[in-house]
Amino acid sequence: MAKITLKGNPFKTSGKLPKIGKKAPKFSLIKADLSKAKLKDFKGSKLILNIFPSLDTGTCAASVRKFNEEAAKLENTKVLCISRDLPFAQARFCGAEGLENVITLSDFAKGKFGNAYGLTIENGPLANLHSRAIVIVNEEGVVTYTEQVPEIVDEPNYEAALKAL
Repeated sequence: MAKITLKGNPFKTSGKLPKIGKKAPKFSLIKADLSKAKLKDFKGSKLILNIFPSLDTGTCAASVRKFNEEAAKLENTKVLCISRDLPFAQARFCGAEGLENVITLSDFAKGKFGNAYGLTIENGPLANLHSRAIVIVNEEGVVTYTEQVPEIVDEPNYEAALKAL
């Protein structure tokens, strides 16, 4: 379990992020059109999993905007922005912001993704949401980089994540 903070107050996650060099845990998440997206659907592409608590916070919104900007420059790479927000809210946010280079996916129903990736917040005011994390997966589905952001109000290390591609 990872220890993270929210404005200095400590909280725990359900586990640890997947290990570098291992296959990424399978997932089934919900797209904006309510269809399912599975890890295997992205085979052959590099993936940036931008994981966060909710688009309704400034830091989460900033990370989606930043990765949308960077995604336009990346070859054979898809940016998956994953939260427990409803798919409708994710689509509304991206539509209002004009974001077209990222794919939003929701883990709203059961939180299985958060548990499989060890990032469900277990206690405190954000309990059951995802912690802020980045996971990079290569074309073969192997994890090549992870970052568990220790202070949830901080943005991830974009430079390190993009360099890991």
